[in-house]
Amino acid sequence: MSESQERLNVEMPTTYDPTSAEQKWYETWLRNGYFQAGKRPDAPKYTIVIPPPNVTGMLHIGHALDFTLQDILIRFKRMQGFDALWLPGTDHAGIATQTKVEQQLREEGLSRYDLGREAFLEKVWEWKEHYAGTIREQWSKMGLSLDYSRERFTLDEGLSKAVREVFVRLYNKGMIYRGKRIINWDPAARTALSDIEVEYKEVNGHLYHLRYPLADGSGHLTVATTRPETMLGDSAVAVHPEDERYKHLIGKMLLLPILNREIPIIADEYVDKDFGSGAVKITPAHDPNDFEVGSRHDLPQITVMDEGGKMNENAGPYQGLDRTECRKAIVKELQEQGVCVLIEDHVHQVGHSERSGAVVEPYLSTQWFVNMKPLAEKAIESQKSGQGVNFVPDRFEKIYLHWIENVRDWCISRQLWWGHRIPAWHHETTGEIYVGTQAPEGADQPDSPWKQDNDVLDTWFSSALWPFSTLGWPEDSEDLKNYYPTGVLVTGYDIIYFWVARMIFTALEFTEQIPFKDVLIHGLVRDAEGRKMSKSLGNGVDPLNIIAQYGADAMRFMISTSSTPGQDLRFRLEKVEQARNFANKIWNASRFALMNLEGFTYEDIDISGQLSTADRWILHRFNETARDITRLMESYEFGETGRLLYNFIWDDLCDWYIEFSKLTLYGDNPAAKRSTQSVLAYVLDRTLRLIHPFMPYLSEEIWQHLPHEPGETIMLASWPEYRADFEAVNSVKEMELLMEAIRAVRNVRAEVNVSPGKKIELLLKPTGEAEEGIFRRNEIYVQRFCNTSSYTLDIGLTAPDKAMTAIITGAELYFPLAGLIDIGQEIARLTKEVDNLNAEVDRVEKKLSNEGYLAKAPANVVEQERIKGQDYRDKRDKVMARIAELQG
Repeated sequence: MSESQERLNVEMPTTYDPTSAEQKWYETWLRNGYFQAGKRPDAPKYTIVIPPPNVTGMLHIGHALDFTLQDILIRFKRMQGFDALWLPGTDHAGIATQTKVEQQLREEGLSRYDLGREAFLEKVWEWKEHYAGTIREQWSKMGLSLDYSRERFTLDEGLSKAVREVFVRLYNKGMIYRGKRIINWDPAARTALSDIEVEYKEVNGHLYHLRYPLADGSGHLTVATTRPETMLGDSAVAVHPEDERYKHLIGKMLLLPILNREIPIIADEYVDKDFGSGAVKITPAHDPNDFEVGSRHDLPQITVMDEGGKMNENAGPYQGLDRTECRKAIVKELQEQGVCVLIEDHVHQVGHSERSGAVVEPYLSTQWFVNMKPLAEKAIESQKSGQGVNFVPDRFEKIYLHWIENVRDWCISRQLWWGHRIPAWHHETTGEIYVGTQAPEGADQPDSPWKQDNDVLDTWFSSALWPFSTLGWPEDSEDLKNYYPTGVLVTGYDIIYFWVARMIFTALEFTEQIPFKDVLIHGLVRDAEGRKMSKSLGNGVDPLNIIAQYGADAMRFMISTSSTPGQDLRFRLEKVEQARNFANKIWNASRFALMNLEGFTYEDIDISGQLSTADRWILHRFNETARDITRLMESYEFGETGRLLYNFIWDDLCDWYIEFSKLTLYGDNPAAKRSTQSVLAYVLDRTLRLIHPFMPYLSEEIWQHLPHEPGETIMLASWPEYRADFEAVNSVKEMELLMEAIRAVRNVRAEVNVSPGKKIELLLKPTGEAEEGIFRRNEIYVQRFCNTSSYTLDIGLTAPDKAMTAIITGAELYFPLAGLIDIGQEIARLTKEVDNLNAEVDRVEKKLSNEGYLAKAPANVVEQERIKGQDYRDKRDKVMARIAELQG
């Protein structure tokens, strides 16, 4: 007995059990190494590197969207014959992970300083191992076909080597430097932050108007600020050089209230003379714009807070106060002195640390920076020359270019312990700095004057190398040669600047190639009301809970086909239920097919013989669907792909073809039965291949029962390709006419509440000889699906009295249902139909009388409108004639 015959002898259960199928098949796929790349050495390559999730906890529904889209693409390419690599990995997530572990320690009454650097890092590695394992488990639950043999971590030895290499090369080229600049500072975590780690929230604050007296007693200048505590660090007040109100004051001195320190009035074009008073306080150590002004004018940089957000020795009488306490105290004092003359309510955006929640302080600090301009210039040149990355949707290219054309230097140092330690050593005696991939000689000795920099690199520094460092760079590895550049990056629009741009920068600098051909940008997953999911709203969705309730395939199909590139999507549970119902529809249809394929093997499949109209039609429709789905998948239109799949499977295959096939399968013509079995087996097999990237478990479970070409798994079966020999335009026309007739009968039954099981008399008058031929060749379908007690087909038929009527393109249908309908109701129904047809005629006539439309629309489109208009008029005339008959 053949292998396919053995499979067919195993009956499919009545209902599909996602849980058992998911566990069974994922284990099978892993055990047999189906996810591993490199088994098709001569095949074209296709690579996706996963955007590495942070090892900070559980994956959320946004991850589920991101990863499902990638899995769909990798399964699709694998079936197309590519040597497809999907490389998994996780990100150490610097401050995010360290914050989590420190919170855990605080619950035990400890801090990282109690443990010391080495012991603390051991704790963080334990955390990482636990959550990396959790993430792998979640990946498996989602059905992700990742090549685990190549899994990477941003702090593993290979990636650490790449990070050191990049740092040293950029430093030696003068593109990494150490200097004092304004950075985002988290006073709670006591570290610098990247821009993406700052969340801006709308805050109800105040705008304080302060009068600074001139030192010579001749008057004052009024400035406004939202942060009066920073005035203690003011170095000047700036006005616009062309502001006539203040030209005579430029160069004079003011007395800084509270401290009575003299500060100059300077002129700078940064000031907007038409905003407010036209005078601006300049605090170089606590504001990025003020820092630039101060640098131009060589102003003192006075820091008035320490790293914990408390006022320092430069704050005079307020030293030791927390910055918020200082604000209250200084405002009170300024009011008493008559300096604070007005306090206005003011709503403004305030930066908060994404991790600690603290208000971010613009803070002057000595940090390591990357000079981004030279890197950006290469990326701009690449993009504008047409050799750059293809953004999907393309509108994001403008956003990307705008950012990189205005890029600022990147602060890459973080005051943390968890991360890539900066490969720089400071000489305690000479102050010399040594930068290298290895420590300077003797640095490991206890008494060495060389001390490694305590800071670590921003997480994004290592993430920026991800597409090539994960493949072995800086070594010239086989994986790097085979799988780089990658095919596509799938990511959200919220990290275009912080990750996508930096990956492009570093790739062009160190590999002289773009890191990926395409960037597919998706939106956020929002709740049913369109709100962003958050802990505070309690509206988050755990993908594992959805999988446990509905199955992985239902979640995957819903979330992937509800998305449009670049747009947010709303998560609705009823859509997951619809996807589960769709899976059950496929299962039930497959069970029917298999019950009628008993004893049928792959070798028995023959679709070259005499086929019925329905057989040829479903092959044609499948062929069209496979062609269109391939095109849509290549252009990342997953929502439209899902719609086509749903319509073809639910409507064409299940509701029409399988129903039509029953007549042959249950008939007494062995040859016809064998042909229909062949078509049914062939189309179902190929349809499961189309659905496989979206619903991998369901498709594998069913496929294993089907007669199919030799192969161990559907995930390695070939992707359906368009076949010219399946074109059957005439069969399509025949089926469309038959289906319209059957639908018309069903609609009439529904209108007059005649049950589908009750036989009816049907008289059918074809429009012409061609239509008559179609109905004669296929009268078995008409009689069966219209459930007729008697059936008359006559091109010269005269409409009977007292009968219901249905007018379709190509025929008139009459139903002598005396005693079942009310003639008045039938006239009312037909009158309503005339109204509908009149509306359609009016719509078409208005369109065709519009000169603008006629000038712009293609000729074939205009012609189609004319044909539709005539069809509506013909139907209307026939319905009106029938009304006249009934009234007579």
